[in-house]
Amino acid sequence: MTAPTPPTLPFRDTALPFAKRIDDLLSRLTLDEKTRLLHQFAPAVERLGIAAFRTGQEALHGVAWMGPATVFPQAVGLGATWNEELARRVGEAVSREARAMRARDERVGLNVWAPTVNLLRHPLWGRNEEGYSEDPKLTSAIATAYTHGLRGDHPVYWRTAPVLKHWLAHNNETDRDTSSSSVRPRVLHEYDLRAFRETVEAGTVAGVMPAYNLVNGRPNHVSPYLREQLRSWSEEELLVCSDAGAPSNLVDSEHYFDTHEEATAAALRAGVDSFTDHGTDSSKIIGRVEGALERGLLTEADIDAAVRRQLSVRFRLGEFDPGADPYAGEQAFDTPEHRALALEAAEQAVVLLKNDSLLPLAPDTRVAVVGLLADECKLDWYSGSLIHRSTPLEGLYERFGADRVEFAEGVDRVLLKTSAGAFLHVPPASGAPDEEARGAEGALDPALLAGRTDLPPLTAGQAGTELALVDWGAGVLTLRAPDGRYLSVAEDGYVRASADQPGGWIVQETFRLEPHGDGHLLRHVGTGRHVQVAADGVKVAEEDAEVFELVVVERGVDAVTRAAARADVVVVVAGNDPHINGRETEDRTTLRLPAQQEALLGAARAANPDTVLALVSAYPYAVDPAGLPAVLWTAHGGQAAGTALARVLAGDVSPAGRLPQTWYAGDADLPDLLDYDVIGSRQTYLYFEGTPLFPFGHGLSYASFSYGELTAQVVDGAVRAGFTVTNTGAVTADEVPQLYARAVDPSVPRPRRELLAHRRVTLAPGETAELSFVLPLSAFAFHDVAAGRWRVEPGAYELLAGASSEDVRVRATLTLEGEPALPRPVLERGLDAADFDEESATVIVDRTRTAGDSVTAVADKDGELLFRHCDFGTGMTQVTVEVSGEGTVEFSLADGPVLASLSTPAPTPGPYDYTTLRASCAVVDGVHDVRLRLRGPLRLARAGFSG
Repeated sequence: MTAPTPPTLPFRDTALPFAKRIDDLLSRLTLDEKTRLLHQFAPAVERLGIAAFRTGQEALHGVAWMGPATVFPQAVGLGATWNEELARRVGEAVSREARAMRARDERVGLNVWAPTVNLLRHPLWGRNEEGYSEDPKLTSAIATAYTHGLRGDHPVYWRTAPVLKHWLAHNNETDRDTSSSSVRPRVLHEYDLRAFRETVEAGTVAGVMPAYNLVNGRPNHVSPYLREQLRSWSEEELLVCSDAGAPSNLVDSEHYFDTHEEATAAALRAGVDSFTDHGTDSSKIIGRVEGALERGLLTEADIDAAVRRQLSVRFRLGEFDPGADPYAGEQAFDTPEHRALALEAAEQAVVLLKNDSLLPLAPDTRVAVVGLLADECKLDWYSGSLIHRSTPLEGLYERFGADRVEFAEGVDRVLLKTSAGAFLHVPPASGAPDEEARGAEGALDPALLAGRTDLPPLTAGQAGTELALVDWGAGVLTLRAPDGRYLSVAEDGYVRASADQPGGWIVQETFRLEPHGDGHLLRHVGTGRHVQVAADGVKVAEEDAEVFELVVVERGVDAVTRAAARADVVVVVAGNDPHINGRETEDRTTLRLPAQQEALLGAARAANPDTVLALVSAYPYAVDPAGLPAVLWTAHGGQAAGTALARVLAGDVSPAGRLPQTWYAGDADLPDLLDYDVIGSRQTYLYFEGTPLFPFGHGLSYASFSYGELTAQVVDGAVRAGFTVTNTGAVTADEVPQLYARAVDPSVPRPRRELLAHRRVTLAPGETAELSFVLPLSAFAFHDVAAGRWRVEPGAYELLAGASSEDVRVRATLTLEGEPALPRPVLERGLDAADFDEESATVIVDRTRTAGDSVTAVADKDGELLFRHCDFGTGMTQVTVEVSGEGTVEFSLADGPVLASLSTPAPTPGPYDYTTLRASCAVVDGVHDVRLRLRGPLRLARAGFSG
């Protein structure tokens, strides 16, 4: 007899909806098994045939950390394309390669941690390269398109499951795990939450990753906004994955909780579902969860909620339905289509900032390409390993011919002479095993990749080795041997010429020359130690530092001058190395180009006035374009960067990239890095009142375009706007028409103009495109702190259409009925301290560890809060305040005298121990502006008023 076929377990039954299947699987898992699923590296449950699972696969602009893959432009470069359809196709290519790579390497994950939707509020942020734009509308548009491509089009199954990074208000690497972003409600809703919200509402993301920082005094990993905001935007089970090491930070660096059991329980209850901590070792997190369960800090229901959300993602990825998964057989990897797409994306990302008719270059132009990035194709921390590589020099060789292109890198070529008269020498590497590029073999955590120790260390002798010295700014140097390898320090402390490029979590290829007597000490930045010359080789050590004489064999400016003088046109390629002076863990300190690169640009311009500056960088610079006939910018453009730049310079492609963030004229225009109040400190194009170097949305073309009349009217509860754009130039080109709006006479500070819509269109000479947009009335709303909700204010609104936020070609005005403002009913509701209209010298802090905001004065200053249009009705005579700490709250009307002063008789036991203070005052009736002054280290939660 044939044995009966065992029945299919309900969680394996594809006829059932996912929710019922997850219910069944949850019911079969033991508490111990469910607890073990909470770590990033979830083990297999063999008795149920469930495989191991890992959350997290970096895929910001290509599959990262897992070896060779197609490398697309950096995220800020994709943002510069202003092209959602392109971003969708890039996301699709990345997810197809992730599937294909997983088929041969199970370490490749399908829960991808991308994209980053933190807004590029401050251009000195070290991770500027990871975001799309300073504008929430543009960011969400590109992010939605990219995640659509990552997700796929199947109604049930997902190709990959994208997680948005980094929730929330995260724009600083300086003290990133201990600093708090003070974010008032309007900034929270109108700015920081918007980029996440619109993408989540589109149904293209599986979840989010909280950021390392705190918001309003509370770590993002215990943020109530995960529940109150994020999970209210979607009916899907959204997965929240912690950032690496962040759960431990709650105790170790932030000291927000006393024990790891309390911290882990609080994060889980707040909504964190997967804990990324201690690498592949899950024992510590599991131990903390078990301890929290024993102490009654967690229940099994809390564990079930997190595991349910994890399983929801795994079911959508087809893990439990291999026969039904439409993406299971994906093989597309490094295809001709992906290579062509990488080139197209790199071309579309190029922004022409200035052009006095020097570009495009004529076919017979003799070109000198110079600069530190002229023959580089740089990768960043979240790149895959290159399969194909194109530098600007290679692209120009290919386009103009090697006989018409001359190259000068512009490095200083030096010898390092010891105090004994010997020179540093790089021994030959013959006989050493071949090395693949750093990370080419793939690593789940590339921070763990060790430096090479199989090569001989440097020595000192009479025959010195000429080294290429580059100063990347702030005195941070790299030294490169003639064979192209950078001097690096491995774990054994010896200095070797061993790295293809600077890189790693702690870069081991950077040094500083420190004046010492008549020479210099050479300090290795990664270890902080000085270089020592010993009998067994050159090493870094705590003592016996060598004093070097820097012998300059050739100055880089001299080589650039010679090449520039012989050329018709000079292309200076300047910018940054994504691993140095501005990267994850390190913010920039200035917008200026490094001095060595400014000197190279000056030398080229002095030798040849027909000089093009091509900036290849992860962020904006403050450069003086005066005297330069042409300036371009592109982010690090991935594998096809050089070919793309050459094709734009030659006119094969008309540039149409647009700046995704404001380029400021200098450091003086910037707010403090930790000032997150874009409204109060007038940040980004939305509020900045100065003159930018180049405005948001700026970008020129080799064609010219005219704009027809802008029409706008309210139809069926929406604004319908339209205008025409005509190519009046001689070449086919893309244009990016942008539609902005501003409230003409707002009652509260509103943006100078705000992007509502845009479109990238391709037009042949003489061709006209008719563009129309349907805008919901909510696009004109602001978050009314008095009402605690969004409101469209009645009145006139101006629509502005043009080629950038400042290049407005046509305008129209329409009147919206909206909803009239009402005064604050303070007798009934009181005033929550954080709902101020204006403030001075205050920061928002956490009211409790789980929810709510309070306000405190900046240390050693008196703080002020202003609340406008407070309605006291027929009158009140008593003021109450809820405070903790120690100090005084003074109550007054507008600029009038103090009417009541409320002081704590003694400090409260702790910051979360609030007390209510009461004071009488003269009768106050009618509608007034209220001013509350905070003196001393106290926290104000709210104020109340009664008769």
